[in-house]
Amino acid sequence: MEDTHPAIRNCFGKYRPFTMRITDNMGREVATLERPLRCDCFCFPCYLQKLEIQAPPGVPIGYVIQKFHTIQQKFIIQNEKKEDVLTIIGFCIRCTCCTDINFEVKSLDEKYIVGKITKNWSGVIPEFLTDVDNFMIQFYVDLDVKMKAVILGACFLIDFMYFEKVS
Repeated sequence: MEDTHPAIRNCFGKYRPFTMRITDNMGREVATLERPLRCDCFCFPCYLQKLEIQAPPGVPIGYVIQKFHTIQQKFIIQNEKKEDVLTIIGFCIRCTCCTDINFEVKSLDEKYIVGKITKNWSGVIPEFLTDVDNFMIQFYVDLDVKMKAVILGACFLIDFMYFEKVS
């Protein structure tokens, strides 16, 4: 559940800061995603997107940091000590109509794929007339559970940044 004031949602749209609370089946909060207000402009590469993942709430377990790149979408996944652990590389061209869109989760040297975040193509009507998106996350079974949670957070950030419709 996103915890953002309606005025903030209306003023800043997809760039809005937010606190997202993830709960279990019993309604207990198990994780929190914190996104500060940032820009999405290559003119300000020092002020790009970032997301903090806390589990349990109040205890940071990792971060997703957008990296400046001229033609690709790139993110660094950091652990709780803010040490770089993994990288996420997205599509090069923004025109990705009628197909699934993949963001590969790779090792820091970008040699090994350890997972993938996929935005599934839903069809013409849902894609163009609604703001509903379907994502699939894949990763190695033995990947650290904290990094799995951070990849889940990265999925939410990617959805907000690239697939949220501007109103």
